[in-house]
Parts: sequence; C-alpha cells; structure tokens
Amino acid sequence: MFGRVSGAKVEPVFATTRADRPAGTLRVLGIDPGLTRCGFAVVDGRGPTTATAITMGVIRTSLADELPQRLASLRDELVLLIQEFAPDVVSVERVFFQTNVRTAMSVGQASGLALCEAAAAGCEVVQYTPNEVKNCVAGYGAATKLQVQKMVQTRLKLSKLPTPADAADAAALALCHLAVAPMSRHIAAATGGRR
Repeated sequence: MFGRVSGAKVEPVFATTRADRPAGTLRVLGIDPGLTRCGFAVVDGRGPTTATAITMGVIRTSLADELPQRLASLRDELVLLIQEFAPDVVSVERVFFQTNVRTAMSVGQASGLALCEAAAAGCEVVQYTPNEVKNCVAGYGAATKLQVQKMVQTRLKLSKLPTPADAADAAALALCHLAVAPMSRHIAAATGGRR
C-alpha cells in the first residue's frame, strides 16, 4: 500500500474510500515535484467540470538523510503511488525558471524521478508550466497560491481548502490536464498524431 516506505513520510490531505472508476473517465495523477515536499493528487474525470478527487497529499523526505537516500525514498513512494492508483496520465509541473539554484536542482531531480517512473509504468506523461496550470484552473496565469487552492476546492467540491499548497498544486495539474486533454485528442485525430 502507498505510504509504507521508510525514509519518507506521506501526509494525505484528502482520501476517498471510492475504489471504482466510472467507465469513460480519465484518471490523472498530478505531481508537484519537490525533494522536501512532493505534492500528489489523483483525480478522475471526463473534463474539468466533472472531476472527482480520489486522494491528495504530500510526500516529505527527511532533511537529515543524504541526497541519494532522499531520492530513493521519494522514488519508492512514487512507484507505490502509481501502482496503487494506476493512472492513465501523469501530469508533472514543468519548471523552466528558478532563481534559487539549489531549489531548481532538487525540483529537477524530483521531476526526473516522477517522469521516469510514470513512463516506466506505461502511463502517458505530460508537463505543464505553472502559468499554464494557473490559467486553466484559475483563469489567470499569475494567480496566487491561495487563489489556486480556492479554485481546486471549488472544482473538486472539497469541504475545506486543500493544504499544504503542494497538494493543491498537484490537484491543479490534474485539473489542467483534464481541461486540455479533449482538445489535444481532437488535434491528434485531425493531424494523425503529428504536432
């Protein structure tokens, strides 16, 4: 079961007991990569207005551990997360600008793990920039963390604001893909899969 690997702490923010997946729905795992805090959210839906949250939370690695151990712990949790929820698509934040080099490195390492493990599991893998996600979810590419959290709460019909922001960001990544996927399918069909 997800969340049982030592060395990393999984903090669920929300989880449903619903085990079934309605026919015709897309299951998207959103990943907000980070080495200290890696947000995750599993969302089912046919589009952004029919989305249902299955689970969301954060995976934390210990600052006391050495980098290789932290990466191994994060990788193990990501593998278990993908195995347990069997997403069709894994949506990972694409970070293209970062002023803090240390943060950029750790986010890049965590992102690489998520991309690699999702591809190895046979999932479709997509990436969106923070501005693309904010624009899809909040209607404004420069939306604040709080605005994104409130829109995630509204769109997923959650009883309370999803915190920490890493979990809400992961849910926003999943919602972004549910909004973009129908148009992407139409474009692929019209162009024979060429971009």
